[in-house]
Amino acid sequence: MKNAEPGNTWETVMRVVYPVKDAEQTLPLYAIDWTRPHAAETTLDSRIDMRRLEFGSMNQSTLQRLLRGAGSSTGVTCDSFSITGRTSLTLNDRGHMSGCTFFNAFPASYWRRWTAVKTVRFTVSIVGNAKISVFRSTGRGLIYPVAERVVQTEDSAVSVCVDVPMVGLMDGGYFWFDAESLDGPVTVTDAAWAVPRSARTAEHDTSMSIAITTFNRATYCMNQLRAIAGSSALRKRLDTVYCTDQGSDLVCEQEGFTEVSADLGKQLAYIQQANLGGSGGFSRGMYETVKAGDSDFVLLLDDDAVSEPESILRSIQFSDYTIRPVLVGGGMFHLDNRTMLYTQGERINPQRMWMYPSKSMGYNHDFSVEPLRDSPDRHQRIDEDFNGWWMCLIPVAVMKKIGLSLPVFIKFDDIEYGLRAGKAGFPTVCLPGVAVWHQAWHDKDPARSWEEYFTERNRWIAALLTYPDTPPRMLLETLYGDASLGLRFVYSAMALHHMALKDIMRGPQYLVDCLPTKLGEVRELRAQYPDAQVEDSFEAFPEPVGEVESPKNHPSTMKSRYKAAVGLIAASFVRNVDPDKAMRPDAAISARDAAWTWLAFDHVNSALVTTADGNGVAWLKRDNKRFRQGMLEGYRLTRRILRNWRRLSAQYRAYGISSMETWARIFEG
Repeated sequence: MKNAEPGNTWETVMRVVYPVKDAEQTLPLYAIDWTRPHAAETTLDSRIDMRRLEFGSMNQSTLQRLLRGAGSSTGVTCDSFSITGRTSLTLNDRGHMSGCTFFNAFPASYWRRWTAVKTVRFTVSIVGNAKISVFRSTGRGLIYPVAERVVQTEDSAVSVCVDVPMVGLMDGGYFWFDAESLDGPVTVTDAAWAVPRSARTAEHDTSMSIAITTFNRATYCMNQLRAIAGSSALRKRLDTVYCTDQGSDLVCEQEGFTEVSADLGKQLAYIQQANLGGSGGFSRGMYETVKAGDSDFVLLLDDDAVSEPESILRSIQFSDYTIRPVLVGGGMFHLDNRTMLYTQGERINPQRMWMYPSKSMGYNHDFSVEPLRDSPDRHQRIDEDFNGWWMCLIPVAVMKKIGLSLPVFIKFDDIEYGLRAGKAGFPTVCLPGVAVWHQAWHDKDPARSWEEYFTERNRWIAALLTYPDTPPRMLLETLYGDASLGLRFVYSAMALHHMALKDIMRGPQYLVDCLPTKLGEVRELRAQYPDAQVEDSFEAFPEPVGEVESPKNHPSTMKSRYKAAVGLIAASFVRNVDPDKAMRPDAAISARDAAWTWLAFDHVNSALVTTADGNGVAWLKRDNKRFRQGMLEGYRLTRRILRNWRRLSAQYRAYGISSMETWARIFEG
């Protein structure tokens, strides 16, 4: 292969791949039909976003035309080509495809920011009469041609090679190729992006272990193991898959496990242990990886995620070149809408101790409607505070320095770890082209489950560890959180909040000691409340008087939400409604309306509310006495924590709560 610089050898760090399974659901993430790119006015002049919109001057006809135009797009198409293999596609006669897609556009700006690579090489093999065009973009989403090659061959394959300099990429930008048939079908195979091996910072050929933790999701976990076993390229970089089974529906008893286990051989370590939650399962894989001393990285991978094996390979190939150790995360696509990206990078608001999308990019971007090529904001390089542990590659060197996960069962373990790593000088990079498909959160409502305890407790433990001197707005956040629950009649969750705050003050030793047993205590407490009594049929309750429509005009900012909540809280303090006198529900409220707003409960005293998963219904009743008691208890406990903030923070930080030694005691116990 021709070298751009004398003495250089090139290493492929990103193969262009295509889906051979579920292509009808995922193909727009890999390749799309070419259409003429268009540059929005905001891409060319960012000052446009500084202008105020004058909605008062817009009449109804103008608004309707605007909405019709916005909704007229039918999304991308994939009709000019067909997938013929994992690394090959065939263009139809006069077909024209683009590789400016999530999985196959090279994330050049990330390589420019985090590695010493100065030039990237694109190669592809062509059979037929075709034009290959290579493009680059900037962080503003502007597109520039790099090179164009015309190939004319009937039978034998012709290789195309283009070297692309890493320029103009500080704020963002991608590289990609388009292929066009000039006459007849064209076969495009083995496209890849390579970088000079001399830019590697890893001094040897690195390897990884994979940590999967599972609890009664045996079939999902089996799918993960099969995907890993079936990827020969990935297995060349793999030491061990640590599969930590914490359930009773065991993975080892599933059909096909014997064959997968035999296939993986020494690359599989199957571990059974008590249910210590996600933090305990992932920490076991981290612990075993460090103890074995064979791997340079450990990849945390959710058992119920659907992985793209190439993503795993890309994460370690990127890590081989980073100028300092980084945590390499992956994005999360919706499992029930496979082209919709839930998030690609999140940050933490230090005042609220809550996450938000980086650069206000928003959640839930559908690439089948707005492809990467036509989404200029998606060409920005994004910085993150943490990455969800649906998929995250962590260097062993980082674990040796900062320890493992907090022993917190579930919730906020991944967030705290990313913040801890960042403070120690190890940033998190959520690399485009790296992702999994995972069940999204819209079918979940943690407030109506035992998970609410762990969310509240771990959120503030993370705050104690991250911000030892200046606490977040803990008082306001706690009061707003309690009010939001109480105004929805979810009094069990208020009780779980207060249990969490009390447990925080019991210190780090209690956190470690209660890890195996706390879930049972939480469930026992929650079961004492009426909102936790769920039936599987509406017929178990009296017929509701009416039905609540979806509330309109939701408060759009936290300030407006706080303001709206104050009036409802005041009314709840002065009113007296006895839940025992409710003979019939006032209304039925859908899970969607009940989950995200308390406005649906404003004018009712009791309601039948469906569960988030759609499998049950509960009769929730207003109880003003319980609400008042809960609000005052939350205030009292929060004030106590704030008065002792620095002492508690120092206590947790001095304990070594996430160390190898602490986890060794937990696992031995």
